[in-house]
Amino acid sequence: MSAAIWAITGVLFAAGLAMAVLRRQLLAMLLGVELMLAAVNVSLVHSAGLFSDAQAMAAVAIVIAVAAAEAVVGLSLILRALRTGRGVEAGAYTELRG
Repeated sequence: MSAAIWAITGVLFAAGLAMAVLRRQLLAMLLGVELMLAAVNVSLVHSAGLFSDAQAMAAVAIVIAVAAAEAVVGLSLILRALRTGRGVEAGAYTELRG
């Protein structure tokens, strides 16, 4: 059972990494990062369950909170990019302008 969990976690992380690296849309890149964070959470929960570690469960809660904050900030930036009319392609944002 443990090998199956690690395999699923690896596949999820690899899919998230591929999505974050290979896609050009900002929303797809954000979803890839969220998928990688979900894979890390699954592995942390599995390890915490194996070793009965309360600190790992606390780390999972912190990672979930950080992922939620990152999703809110990322989605707000994407919405702001849509309102400016530049689009949501990552190639359009090679320079930061004030």
